Amino acid sequence: MFPWRWLALVALIPMTLSANAGVKVKLTEKGLEYGKQMGVASLQQKLKTIKVPDISGTQKVSPIGKVKYTLSNMQMVNIELPKSMVVFVPGTGVKLSIGNAFLSLRGNWRIKYLRFIKDSGSFDLGINDLTIATSISVRSDETGRPTVGSAGCLATLGRMQIKFHGGASWLYNLFSKFIEKALRSSLQNQICPLVADAVSAMNPYLKTLNVLAPVDKYAEIEYSMVSSPQISNAIDLSLKGEFYNIGKHVEPPFIPAPFFLPTKVDSMLYIGVSAFTANSAGFVYNKAGVLSLNISDDMIPRSSPIRLNTRTFGVFIPEIARRFPGLKMKLLVKAVKDPFTAFEPDHLNLQVNATVTAYAIQANSTLSPLFVLNTGASVSTKVYMTGTKLAGALALNKMDMTLGRSYVGDFQVRLLNTIFQTVLKVAMLPYINAQLGKGFPLPTIGKMSLRNTQLQVQKGYLLIGTDVQFAR
Repeated sequence: MFPWRWLALVALIPMTLSANAGVKVKLTEKGLEYGKQMGVASLQQKLKTIKVPDISGTQKVSPIGKVKYTLSNMQMVNIELPKSMVVFVPGTGVKLSIGNAFLSLRGNWRIKYLRFIKDSGSFDLGINDLTIATSISVRSDETGRPTVGSAGCLATLGRMQIKFHGGASWLYNLFSKFIEKALRSSLQNQICPLVADAVSAMNPYLKTLNVLAPVDKYAEIEYSMVSSPQISNAIDLSLKGEFYNIGKHVEPPFIPAPFFLPTKVDSMLYIGVSAFTANSAGFVYNKAGVLSLNISDDMIPRSSPIRLNTRTFGVFIPEIARRFPGLKMKLLVKAVKDPFTAFEPDHLNLQVNATVTAYAIQANSTLSPLFVLNTGASVSTKVYMTGTKLAGALALNKMDMTLGRSYVGDFQVRLLNTIFQTVLKVAMLPYINAQLGKGFPLPTIGKMSLRNTQLQVQKGYLLIGTDVQFAR
């Protein structure tokens, strides 16, 4: 397999191009250099598989006349590619150049001349100054998946050195002239097709790119391209970066805002995840009806002096204690709007609007409604990496509450502020953070892992700078 795996990140050229990106990816020269090292190592193994077929012919050699010759059992012994270079070709793709390469092979020779005289032996052939230059084309197939191919290749064989073993020594110089010609032609015709095969062999691997990546049983995220790659001194990719409900791709009532990745070069790869991506997740989960949570007393630590029961709440709302003495309570927290995430420099804030409905739990498990509060919460979000996934954790900043409806008479909502903040911090946020800690997948290829990852919140997007390693 030809592991120029970076090309998978270049190759997501869509069938139709439109809209702004939710996620952007930048491959730097450092990343391309890492890919080149892996690619050259793989190409070296591929070229070692060169099979030179037996060669037979007749050559007129003065002064003995016609000489029939056969070269057989030729096998590649070694190939070295000590010098290589890969560069971006602005607006086009990538070019790989290999120079000062060396290859050697071993085989047998046999000749017949003057009708009855035969001779045979073995030979070693070394070729110095082999050069290879190939351009890599990147495009999209009919399904929108990436595919690559060799757009052009030139291989040049330099000086040949042949050492014969066995046979009459006076024939060597005569014989070397036409053996070199025959072998040069055979090898010349094989190198570029093998380079093309090595590039094409990457295509099955490119199919592992998670263009549509499952997140959980409710959502998936799409990483198809929304525009062609922009190639200059880096490769910039624009991905859709949008959450969808599983099997139901409904667009949210908002679109991505334009954003641009900085011209950083310290990492191999930079990924920008916009606020659009985060907000499309909020739209999807709210549409799925899963942004609600039942909070019961057993979710509150035993050490807490605040209990979810009518005795605690009766201190602030006496009617609750009078009408429902000694009962446990349950809170239903339910989002009434899609959560909204804002990215500001070094700060990521989540705004949540929800209702909190309080119930008294009767002895027969019947729920008696007590009141409904309208809440608006400002939540700080910490983001971090877990493997190749982006995860998060929430911390409550402030919460505003107003009374939506009361079944137990009028009361001062502000008196419940401390209770509710405590309940949400110790019961609700741990549950939510456990879910957010599972993370959602970033665009990846095969067995890809991230190294030296750094995260920074920018205006409108989260910037991830990372090096990458592929399992061989």
